[in-house]
Amino acid sequence: MNSTSRCEWCGTDPLYVQYHDTEWGVPIYDDQLLFAKLILDGAQAGLSWITILRKREAYWEAFDQFDPEIMARYDADKLAALMGNAGIVRNRLKIEAALKNARGYLDIMEKEGSFSRFLWGFVDGKPIQNNWQTLGEVPAETAVSRAMSKALKQRGFNFVGPTICYAFMQAVGMCNDHLSSCFRHEACRILADQP
Repeated sequence: MNSTSRCEWCGTDPLYVQYHDTEWGVPIYDDQLLFAKLILDGAQAGLSWITILRKREAYWEAFDQFDPEIMARYDADKLAALMGNAGIVRNRLKIEAALKNARGYLDIMEKEGSFSRFLWGFVDGKPIQNNWQTLGEVPAETAVSRAMSKALKQRGFNFVGPTICYAFMQAVGMCNDHLSSCFRHEACRILADQP
């Protein structure tokens, strides 16, 4: 197991390694899971992903399993409860953005019929297959992530800048950014070819 070649960003933390090995880069098409991941990536802004990963279960509990219908109706009391919840990042702007994003999600669902189809439309419904040799080659943002960011902001979303959107795209398999030397690169490429 130690000889397995991985993307070096996950280090040796068992939680981070498991996330890299089983989740990162695997295509997700479920509307609500994509919404949850976008909220979590926004919560990461200015922090490391491992910080959010360690708090992920608490986030699911605190935000009612990321049910946008419930989140869109949060009131001042719920906001205060979230601000007092030590299990999540207690940043008022990020918490308020999550509530705003729930309303944006509902708007997209009403007008487009699918949050997944809306997001995957930016990559024509199929993961982009990259072949990076080193971490230094991997961009922080792309033209596609800039377009996604702009479209989401126009729909009322917050904490969805181009860098956040690109991290989101990498995580949910919209682009295969496992290094070509990583054992997950080929696995994620094969997943992308499946219907």
